[in-house]
Order: sequence, then structure tokens, then C-alpha cells
Amino acid sequence: MIRLSQVTLIRGTKVLLEAADVALNPGDKIGLIGANGAGKSSLFAMLRGELHQDQGEFDFPSRWRVAYVAQETPALERPAIEYAIDGDTTLRRLEAELAAAEAADDGMLIGEIYGSMGDADAYTVRSRAEQLLYGLGFSHEQMEQPVSSFSGGWRMRLNLAQALMCPSDLLLLDEPTNHLDLDAIIWVEEWLKKYQGTLVIVSHDRDFLDGVVNVIVHIDAKKLKRYGGNYSSFERQRAAAIVLVAGQVEKQARERAHLESFIERFRAKASKARQAQSRMKMLEKMEELAPLHVSAPFSFEFREPIKAPDPLLVLDHVDAGYRLPDGTQKVILRDVGFSLQSGQRFGLLGINGAGKSTLIKTIAGELAPLGGTANFNKGLAVGYFAQHQVEMLRDDESPLWHFQRMTTRVRDQELRSFLGSFNFAGEMAIRPITNFSGGEKARLALAMIVWERPNLLLLDEPTNHLDLETREALTVALAQFEGTLVLVSHDRHLLRATTDQFLIVADGTLQPFDGDLDDYRDWLFKTKLASANADAAERAAAV
Repeated sequence: MIRLSQVTLIRGTKVLLEAADVALNPGDKIGLIGANGAGKSSLFAMLRGELHQDQGEFDFPSRWRVAYVAQETPALERPAIEYAIDGDTTLRRLEAELAAAEAADDGMLIGEIYGSMGDADAYTVRSRAEQLLYGLGFSHEQMEQPVSSFSGGWRMRLNLAQALMCPSDLLLLDEPTNHLDLDAIIWVEEWLKKYQGTLVIVSHDRDFLDGVVNVIVHIDAKKLKRYGGNYSSFERQRAAAIVLVAGQVEKQARERAHLESFIERFRAKASKARQAQSRMKMLEKMEELAPLHVSAPFSFEFREPIKAPDPLLVLDHVDAGYRLPDGTQKVILRDVGFSLQSGQRFGLLGINGAGKSTLIKTIAGELAPLGGTANFNKGLAVGYFAQHQVEMLRDDESPLWHFQRMTTRVRDQELRSFLGSFNFAGEMAIRPITNFSGGEKARLALAMIVWERPNLLLLDEPTNHLDLETREALTVALAQFEGTLVLVSHDRHLLRATTDQFLIVADGTLQPFDGDLDDYRDWLFKTKLASANADAAERAAAV
């Protein structure tokens, strides 16, 4: 058991925990949550033995093996699969001992080591590593490529593979889904469900937490509070407690009535398609959690579009991709036939690199079709959010400057009031954004989109860098957006609550997906992941 008793933890001059108590049982799968800066990373450092409490008692089983994801990846020429297997430190130690015993021609010791290697599953380690890497999105060819050939995001996947390969009693995962696509997230979720040790996860992905954890530890007001159940259960327990707080009842009633009115309008036009019904359930859950929305530190809403023309755009036999500097074309998607009608809400599915972002950029008009025709309605007003939108913000300028640049006919006071609704109040509105966090910059980019009153929202991974509370504010706002939406996200909670139809981007084509996210998960395990596991088993049998 891990036990913190009256623990005080101070970093610099900031008190993170003060007389905090919590007990974690062996085999618990724990979601550790709290506001940014509350102390989640410091608590992880305590569990790794890198940081010690300033007061109180911290009891930790001394014989437990601890695994966690390294934050740096050396640019090694070592093949990716060997790097992943390096995570099994017991096996690597036995291999070194075997080499030494063979060099010394010590037959007795060689026999003992072979027995220990059998106990350590040495003879299945390669097939286990292959299945793990395939689940994380690596092809068989990529597994043999050197670590140095991969980008930063893919190297973080290799570090995650190392941590999952490591035999452990305690597994610490800090935002493990950050560099993963939806397919890989679903696979990791299934892997963690089968993990036998104690698991502590920090994540802003509520569906991931719901699928894996059975305990929530919330860092709040410098205390640790333990809740039984998954993240949804924690939300319901908190919502019930907040209902009792004086002065909130009237606001809660207004928020619930607002959501109820929207849900009734949606119910009247919703189809019987599974995705639309899935969204209905999510909206009803959001209505139940109205007290949380009211008490949250941040909320906003998209303003109603000025126009709603039909159709917004039509792609006819479009080839989508890039023109390279030498003038040649790199086609990513072929023969795309797609039209967007006012009020439609699509979620795009597909692995990283399949072409989702290419399609979004083509719809946004950032990429010209390489073939076919794209017809855009003159009344189309696009709100486009992608990672490069955040990168295009001027670090040396303020939020107010960014808005002044967008409009010259609005008084600064009106702009500052609008910025205040996005938590850029007072000095923060006129301060350069150079020291803003990634989440604060993403929030500013969203505020700029909301100001423009678009009738088509194109959102490419909008939740990257956003904490749980800001993600929920975005979810509630998008759920009630009156315009048209095309969304790429690995956040299943956001997809369920805001989209009515799915499209899948795969093998250079765009096709409708007839089902909800549960159907997609089932399809994934019956097709792509099932064939990968079979291939790995065949190769292991051939050794």
C-alpha cells in the first residue's frame, strides 16, 4: 500500500500539499487530477523517489518495481524494436549475465540463467514487443528503423513502449495519450485494463480515464481527496456536492434549462443513426452535470452564425495533397466526393498520417485541389483551428493586440470585455503572450474564432494543451454551436458530445463510417489489430 499521512510538499515558495492524506491499495488504477500547477508532477516525482515530502509520512513498498515514461529519447542508431525491448530491464540484465557466463564457459551458471530467462518470458519478448509497437501505430518496417530516424512525437511513443515493456508493480503515466491517435489510444486503454499492478495516470482525456481507472485522487485546495469509481462517477459526486453550495442554485437551474431547451430541439431533428443517438446520451449527461458547468472557472459559447447558406461547399472528384518545391504533386487523398450542408456535424476518424489534416486544409481553402473541383458558397464563413494557428500568434504582442488587428470598428473596452469572458481579464489582456502556457494560447486562438461568428468550424485536434476544465468548456460550447462542424480529435468525449456522423480517412480515400465510437473500437480490434497480433504470433512461432 502507498500511504501519505499529513504530508506537506513545498516547491520553491509554493505550498502544493498541506497536511494531505491518501491511501492507494495494490492493484488500484488511479486517475490523478487537479488544476495545472496543483502538484500532479511533483507527486509523481515523489512516487519515483526523486522528491521528498517536507513534512508528514510517506510509506511506499520498498520492493516495488516502478515504471514510467522517460521524457527524453536519445538519438540512437538502435532499431526501434530493440529500444522497446530495452524496457524489460530484467531480460537485458539476464542477457548480459549469460554473455559473461558463456565467455567464462561456466556451464552450471549458463543453465541457471536459461531457466531464469524462461521465467522472464524471454522467448516471447520479441512478439510481445511487435504487438506493442503495432498497437502504438508502428509498421513492421518502422520497427527495424533506428530510433534517430523518428520525430519527437514518435520517439515519445517509443518511450511509452519501453515503460509498458518494463515488468513493474507500479506504473506511472503522465499524459500518455498526448502523442497518440485515436486507434493507438484505444489499444493502450485495452492494454492497461489488463495490467496487474498499481497504476497512476495523469490525463486530460476523460473517456480514457473512464475506460481504465477505478479510483480518482483529486488535488484540490492543497489536499488529496480519494473518490471511488471512474472519472464520470467523480463528476457526479462533485456535482451532487456543488448542488448544496449556497448561491449556486439559481445559476444551476438556468444552465440546466438552457441545455434542456437545446436538447429538445436536437431530439426533434436527430436521426436514428447510432452516432446521433450516442450524442443524445452525452447531451443528457451534460444536462445532469449542469452544476459543474456553473461552478467551473471558465465557460463560453459560440455566437449564432450570421448566415446559414446551403450547401456550404462541394468537393467533386477532388485529389487532395501538396505541391512539392520541385513542382511535383504528392496526392494524399484521391477522388473525394463530399458536400457540407448547413448544420451537419462530422467527426473524422483515421490514423495519424492518413490525411485528416490534409482534408481539413483543403476544405479550409489552405490547400488547392490537385485534381477535381472545389466549389465554396460565397456566404461561407470558416473558423479554422489547427496547431499552426497557435504557432502563428505573436509572442511579443498581447491578446488585445491580436483582436485589434482583426477589427478596427470596435472599441477597446468591448474587446476587453469579450477577452474577459475567455479568462483574459485585467492585465492579462494587455500583457505579451510570450509566457502564456500552451493551453492559454490555444484558448486565445479559440476566442479569435468565436469572435468571427463562423458558420463552419474546422477543428483539428483543438484539445491539445487544454486542461480538463477548458476541454469541458469547449465541449459544452461546441455541443450547442448552431453552425456546421468538421472535427478531428482523439478525445472521444468531445467527439461523442458534438458530432452526429463519422467519416473515415484510410488508404487514400474518404468513406462514411456507419456507427458510433463503440462500433469503431470493435471494428478496429476485428480488423487492423487482429491481423497484427496474428502476424506477430506467426513470426514468433517461426523463430
